[in-house]
Amino acid sequence: MTRCGVVALAGRPNVGKSSLLNALVGEHLGIVSPKPQSTRLPVVGILTAGEAQFVFTDCPGLLDPAYRLQEVMRAAAIAALADADVIAHLHPMAERPAPPLHVVAGLAAAPRAPVLTVYTKADLVPPAARGAVPDGALVVSAVTGEGIAVLRDRLAGHLPESPFLYDPDQLAAQPLRFFAAEFVREAAFAELSEELPYSVTCVIEEYRESAEPAYIRAVVYVERESQKGIVIGQEGRTIRAIGVAARERIEALTGSRVYLDLRVKVMAKWRRRDPALKRLGYLS
Repeated sequence: MTRCGVVALAGRPNVGKSSLLNALVGEHLGIVSPKPQSTRLPVVGILTAGEAQFVFTDCPGLLDPAYRLQEVMRAAAIAALADADVIAHLHPMAERPAPPLHVVAGLAAAPRAPVLTVYTKADLVPPAARGAVPDGALVVSAVTGEGIAVLRDRLAGHLPESPFLYDPDQLAAQPLRFFAAEFVREAAFAELSEELPYSVTCVIEEYRESAEPAYIRAVVYVERESQKGIVIGQEGRTIRAIGVAARERIEALTGSRVYLDLRVKVMAKWRRRDPALKRLGYLS
């Protein structure tokens, strides 16, 4: 009998959720950045191993919202917890012990799904400094692969008996347009400093997969005119660097050549306005 279910990867910002998703599915799907709060919408990766199919949901970080976009991010994370068959509560090894997940999430009670405490970033803590972990907790490193197979086996035991929901060869639930926009944001987080990446988002206006190379027209939105100049950079150097990095990620995922046409536009205060968030795909 096959097993299939939804596994929520949850925790505070910057605990390694996207890195762990990538390690579990064996593909770079979730954007990775040392800056927190880079995941804004849940990223769904799929792993089929033998008789088990895992539908991993990389949740936005559980945070105290400061503006409307963060409220939407937190609501998406809470909804993912409610929909999960099993939850991996991620917490950095160096900052143990982990508080209860419902406390981190600001919930009145524990989620209905079983919760596994997973200590991440074990590669940053020497074995001699680790000490004991609570019974039932797991230790993993997305960098070295430590504990990944054990985590997968433990999660498999909590999946319900069910037919597979996706083709066994499928790696992600979202379309390529979604990942193309995410990879542009990932490149922006890498190229831009301080708070500016949080004012950046990306919309794919056209994606022609049948073209050779595949043609993608994308718009990078910022909130102020002064930010537009920074994103473009002197003689266009910054936006070109963002485009090169994003294109390489897209080509690695799709296995085909890509022409990425990037533009930069201003959408005033888009993080704080519901009409803008709906237009940009953060609200339905």
